[in-house]
Amino acid sequence: MVTDRDAAAAGTALTRVTSTTALSAPAPEPTPTPSDAPRSLVLGLAFAQLGLYLTVLTPVLVTLALRVSQLVPESGRGGRLSLVLSVGAVLAMLGNPLFGALSDRTTGRFGRRRPWLLGGMAVAMAGLTVVALGDSILVLTLGWAVAQLGCNAALCALSSCLPDLIPEHQRGRVSGLVGMMISVAMVTGSFLAQLFHGSLLLAFLVPGAIGLVAVVYLASVMKDRPAAPGTFPPYRTKDFFGSFWISPRKHPDFARYFGARFMIFVADSCVTSYQVYFLMDRLGFSRSEVAQKMFLGTLIMVGSTVVGSLLGGNLSDRWGRRKPFVLASAALVAVALALMALTGSYGLFLLAMAVFGFGEGLYLSVDMAIGASVLPDKDSSAQGMGVLNIAIAFPQSLVPMIAPAVLAIGAGSADGGQNYGALFLFGALCAAGGAVAARLIRSVT
Repeated sequence: MVTDRDAAAAGTALTRVTSTTALSAPAPEPTPTPSDAPRSLVLGLAFAQLGLYLTVLTPVLVTLALRVSQLVPESGRGGRLSLVLSVGAVLAMLGNPLFGALSDRTTGRFGRRRPWLLGGMAVAMAGLTVVALGDSILVLTLGWAVAQLGCNAALCALSSCLPDLIPEHQRGRVSGLVGMMISVAMVTGSFLAQLFHGSLLLAFLVPGAIGLVAVVYLASVMKDRPAAPGTFPPYRTKDFFGSFWISPRKHPDFARYFGARFMIFVADSCVTSYQVYFLMDRLGFSRSEVAQKMFLGTLIMVGSTVVGSLLGGNLSDRWGRRKPFVLASAALVAVALALMALTGSYGLFLLAMAVFGFGEGLYLSVDMAIGASVLPDKDSSAQGMGVLNIAIAFPQSLVPMIAPAVLAIGAGSADGGQNYGALFLFGALCAAGGAVAARLIRSVT
């Protein structure tokens, strides 16, 4: 028989055992803090972005026009240059998703991205050599086509490195650092073109050589895994056409961000494509003055872009939010375009360029981070980022095609018969449309 005294003694013993167990049990381990990507990798991504855009933007901005002028009489230069640039822009749009799909499927021991980074830059250098030495527009066009395909193979592999290698909590800072290199490349490319103005061969090949060195450095510090055999079905003809399409019905956030990116870069192209003519027609600068005025405006824009990119990237990671920076960017770009539409002085133009650059920097600070977040399939990141890159390449061809009709709206004798106010207000509306599309994204805060 168990007495009350026995029960009490048993309870006391149980209490002692429980207390002893509680005291001796190890405390729960704290949740580990996510580690950052190595600094060498972040530096490599930024350096590679700078080098690749130096390679492709320096010809677009300066040296291709000079090369065409060596081969074609003055009366035909504009048309021939447009032909060369259009061929390159089309191949850029086609190449990104195609090379992305092939990169995702690469099973070699050197990884999925490294062969396309190095191989793409080698092809780009070969194409630039043909452009610099070719003796006809046909040869020049073929060389530029090869260079564009090579650059876009490398760029597609590079853009997929962020979702592949950078942790979520760090993507804002890295996106801002990498994104601002496009603007830095514009200024650096213009400087190199002036430095080597006596030799167009060097003006083409030195930026390409910097790009090659940058890509080699990135390839040496990145950890790149090959695709597992059997992960993807064999690449067929139908896959080529399918690589340009990601279903908006199945992946609505991807489609919304594609639309937002497209609209914002249409707004950007309204500024970058027509600054020279605006300065001449609206503000009255001569052909000899416009280069200096353009350089100062570009320098101010790039400086504010760098500030916006670094600030936005750090704040977005700290707050864990991306969309507010897209919305703020779209608002600032719209304000800058409205200022340009109304301005009649160079001082206000420079103010508009500063506002525009800061807004662009805020957007670039989260652009790649949001793109990485809305990808339909993380194993096919290169293809997805390649499709998103169409939203950057297409506006560069689209805006010059539709701008003449917009410039002709109600155009009178002012501004050289061109309605720049209408063009810039059109860009402001596109920026607002990009903000609306970004606001609808549900999977990103």
